[in-house]
Amino acid sequence: MKWTWPEAARRWKGALGKYGYVLLVIAAGALLLMLPSGGRDSPKEETQEETFDLEAFETKLEGTLSRIEGAGETRVVLTLDGGSRRVLARDQDRDGQGGGSSTVVTVGRGSGQQEVVPLQLVAPEFRGALVVCPGGGSASVRLKLIEAVSALTGLGADRISVCAGG
Repeated sequence: MKWTWPEAARRWKGALGKYGYVLLVIAAGALLLMLPSGGRDSPKEETQEETFDLEAFETKLEGTLSRIEGAGETRVVLTLDGGSRRVLARDQDRDGQGGGSSTVVTVGRGSGQQEVVPLQLVAPEFRGALVVCPGGGSASVRLKLIEAVSALTGLGADRISVCAGG
């Protein structure tokens, strides 16, 4: 007894042979649609602006300066000249007579929301520094502290004060 394919199965087998590549492409496309998208539908990237934390910087500086030989436990007070600011992207149009206009570049985020395009965050500049430590009375320790604070803050020696304290 010889087994034969049912009539419907023979039609499918014939169609599969004839349209095999088309069905393979459709199956591959369906599979690709099920895979996670490459960022198109991912949630919005949360842009966290880096802000300058003065207290954290002072604490880090105190820990660093305390390790200088002869300084002892230090306390640091820094003053700032203004606050941090963002530099925004601008689109400048020039006309033939040397004039022009400048507009802030914005990006649409859907639902009518517009966001500015920041280029960079400029940290505030330091105005002065006060360092109080037990070793502040020694000239060599004072020089090391002034050099260290100057290197880390960009302040000149005339804007850094080192005092002996306990």
